[in-house]
Amino acid sequence: MEVLKNEKDEQVRCEVTVEKFFKLIKNACIYAPEYIGKRDILIAGKTIITIEENINFPLFDLEIYDATGLIAIPGLIDPHVHITGGGGEGGFSTRTPELRISDCIKNGVTTAIGCLGTDGITRSLENLYAKAKAMEEIGISTYIYTGSYSVPPVTFTGSIQKDIILIDKVIGVGEIAISDHRSSQPTFEEIVKIVADARVGGMIAKKPGIVNFHVGNGERGIEILFEIVKRTEIPIKHIYPTHISRGKKLFEQGLEFAKLGGVIDLTALQPEENSEFGFNTVDAIIQSFDNNLIENVTISSDGQGSLPKFDKNGNFVGLGVGSVGALLYTIKKVVERGIKLDETLKIATVNTAKVFNFSKKGRIAKDFDADIVFLRDWEVVSVISRGEFLMKDGILKPINFE
Repeated sequence: MEVLKNEKDEQVRCEVTVEKFFKLIKNACIYAPEYIGKRDILIAGKTIITIEENINFPLFDLEIYDATGLIAIPGLIDPHVHITGGGGEGGFSTRTPELRISDCIKNGVTTAIGCLGTDGITRSLENLYAKAKAMEEIGISTYIYTGSYSVPPVTFTGSIQKDIILIDKVIGVGEIAISDHRSSQPTFEEIVKIVADARVGGMIAKKPGIVNFHVGNGERGIEILFEIVKRTEIPIKHIYPTHISRGKKLFEQGLEFAKLGGVIDLTALQPEENSEFGFNTVDAIIQSFDNNLIENVTISSDGQGSLPKFDKNGNFVGLGVGSVGALLYTIKKVVERGIKLDETLKIATVNTAKVFNFSKKGRIAKDFDADIVFLRDWEVVSVISRGEFLMKDGILKPINFE
């Protein structure tokens, strides 16, 4: 992305290390996610203040960049990331490492929600919180869930409500495992209590109060979630099942859940991933479009989570590791199947922002956070997060990202 010379600048621009308050991005082809064509974007601090054709803004405190030939999309929102690593199903040697912040940036992820998984013992909420704060300090927007697979959930304070109300980054509970041989086999009453506590905590703290459910490949699928909707007064918006694209039968259940007004989360397709019975996440997204339910669908990467393989007796036989790059990879594969980019982008931008009440994220629009990813031929070229370049022309911001 070429830096254009502001005539009021001195010739020492190359020596300036502090970014200026105003940034003007010119000639970007913008998917906001709706396609709006070639426009200029003016950023003040962390916020987009206007998007117009041919902006001229003669201020001293201004940097101008030429994005000719680049596509600009909103920063991707990843609602399910094992930022401190996951795994352990095959013993201590199968624990996956922490997420490198550079992996988010290089793959266009500017907002991430961290979670624990199977292991709520050697993986701690305290470490999850610290990792989220570290990512935030560098420039990524981060949030976390309290809890892990097991019920009762592990918490910071001994209370789901207290965690959500008193701890800034906690916005819900997850990932609680159901229909999985690794779950704690929770009862209906136990699950309802978790969702109820998350709702009330969210109401008091003005947070989404989401419960993120890990759904395994068990025959019951999400039956227990349908029961909550049917038998209680709790709004469906607090129930957020993930991994719904792991099989065709489960996905069909997920479509029924979406028809009731719920949102289902699909695990993004990992590069070179094999699909069971010829069905994968791309197929699920296409079917969501065909059923006019795409507004009720999001995708997440399961980044740094373990992707264990078990035989029919539940014995561990192999392990993969999730990549945050799966979001953009999946979007690309869906577009290659004939769905327009502006429609496909919704599942990793505006749809996810709506689930979590992120009123300033998910769009390239006036008064929204300046979270913008620039692409050339599906390659991430530059990334702006909260108004600052974290990657420019393929070069990461000079901070120790490891």
